[in-house]
Amino acid sequence: RIMVDVHFFAAARDAAGCTHTSLTNTDVPATLGDLLQYLSTTFTGTTGAGTSMAEVLGRCSFLLDGKSATAETPLSGVSRVDVLPPFAGG
Repeated sequence: RIMVDVHFFAAARDAAGCTHTSLTNTDVPATLGDLLQYLSTTFTGTTGAGTSMAEVLGRCSFLLDGKSATAETPLSGVSRVDVLPPFAGG
């Protein structure tokens, strides 16, 4: 069974309204970019400041099983995606 867990942090968590979601079997898109499109249309909430999920995702960085990734990165064999908005401070 194919499963990908997507974990949201900070503003992405606020816009999603949850800390994570799981995709199984045929729901898993081919690339990170496809996943981001799916997340943008599935999670329609906003942050407290009114920022949509699509806007938040446009500013995020992403880790696939702990490794930095771009929109073209395939999701084949990936079990965890971390959605990391920019963080302030240190």
